[in-house]
Amino acid sequence: MSGWEHLLRPPLLEVGAYRPGPSLDELMARHGLEAVDKLNWNEGLWGPLPGVLDAAAGALGDTWAYPEHAYNTLREAIARETGARPDQVLPGHGIQALILTLVNAFIEPGDRVVVPAPTYGLYAQACRVAGAQVETVESPELAIDVERLAAAVRRTAARMVWVCDPNNPTGLRLAPDEWDALLRAVGPDCVVVADEAYMDYVPPVARVRREEDVAEGRRVVVLRTFSKIFGLAGLRLGYALADPRLVHWLHRVQEPFNVNRVALAAGLASLGRPAEVAERRAVAVAARERLAAALGAGGMRPVDSSANFVLAELGVDDGELTGRLVRRGILVRPGTELGLPGWARITVAPDDVMDRAAAALLDVRAELLGAEARAAS
Repeated sequence: MSGWEHLLRPPLLEVGAYRPGPSLDELMARHGLEAVDKLNWNEGLWGPLPGVLDAAAGALGDTWAYPEHAYNTLREAIARETGARPDQVLPGHGIQALILTLVNAFIEPGDRVVVPAPTYGLYAQACRVAGAQVETVESPELAIDVERLAAAVRRTAARMVWVCDPNNPTGLRLAPDEWDALLRAVGPDCVVVADEAYMDYVPPVARVRREEDVAEGRRVVVLRTFSKIFGLAGLRLGYALADPRLVHWLHRVQEPFNVNRVALAAGLASLGRPAEVAERRAVAVAARERLAAALGAGGMRPVDSSANFVLAELGVDDGELTGRLVRRGILVRPGTELGLPGWARITVAPDDVMDRAAAALLDVRAELLGAEARAAS
């Protein structure tokens, strides 16, 4: 073996790299486009709340100083927002960084980890790179089956199980009784990680109160982000809620100073604004329903999502459809990349974008169905 490969850990050589694909500039140049509707990464397309960018800009004067001492202010604000205690809050450089922190803290080579399918791919990827054996549990009708998940945990004596709720890429979420049943079934020797990146799109009264599980000392870690409803994906800011004793140990494996001052200021300015967040939620839900209704009326099968995207069964080849959409300036996520061939995931956006995307999706689908019919005749 030449090069660096013989020096690397073997699991790293077996796991595929994350490939973001061409940049927007590359796509626009390739297809002669002046603009692109970017509906493939589930960003918060309404942008930050009013005034947040001013707060972020105000932090630039302190960029000479490390940000560690500024974390406490954000922790206290998150605690007020969530009902958690400040010592239960661990800010991080986005949920992805927190996922890696948890894997680094808990997973050793040979450990068993359970992950539902389909779901966010970084859980399995990060665990495999750490040397874990990942048990994938299929989800009938796309919904996470907590009984199968718990059975896999018990059968493999898994160290960790991952739950994305609402789940990416389906948008489906667990009922409170399903969550409670999962915690009771897996027992105290398995860490249950709940990724709530999309929970802000669920009305507060309808959410599973996992903060209470953390407060009770159960083996639960909750992950949340500012990337979605708060529109701060470019600043990379998230946080974990966990038992203070665990937060103490996670500090030892998390990269020091890993949240920058601009992100901290923007996150702080985003909190304590429940009426504005509720309005943002209502706008996103209306856009989601608008898109789902248009796709359903056109013959597709949208999933009843609780997130800021719609997963829809196309009835045609997803790679061909998304490829043709790119040439029209519309990016959606092909289901093949998510383990769901024949499906596509579309991020919600303002009404004009939703209408344009829905029209293009239906038009391209009709083209492909027509081509299939001609080929069969």
